[in-house]
Amino acid sequence: MKSLAELAAIRDKMKDKVILREGVNNTRVVVGMATCGISAGARPVLNAFVEEVNKENLNETVTVTQTGCIGICQYEPVVEVFEPGKEKVTYVKMTADKAKRVVAEHLKKGNVVTEYTIGNVQ
Repeated sequence: MKSLAELAAIRDKMKDKVILREGVNNTRVVVGMATCGISAGARPVLNAFVEEVNKENLNETVTVTQTGCIGICQYEPVVEVFEPGKEKVTYVKMTADKAKRVVAEHLKKGNVVTEYTIGNVQ
């Protein structure tokens, strides 16, 4: 980086990703990123949610953020979806591919992907 213009370009490029993690919108997607979550693969899950929410232009209504320990380490990576007026949905044993499906089905169409929820864990 050699100039203020280059710094501004970097800021603009990263702005969408930062806003997703800091914004206050209607729906919140929270990825558990404590040591247990990270070691189970939560980072690619978080990145997949951020990328897919951006790709689907859901960033006006969906915030993707991270938290520490959710308390159910045996089910990591864990993702919780909070929607106003609805019961929290807890997705477990998530992968980046599963995250893409949750964005397409749950966040975009409103259909919970029940086979990934904690109530359906084998």
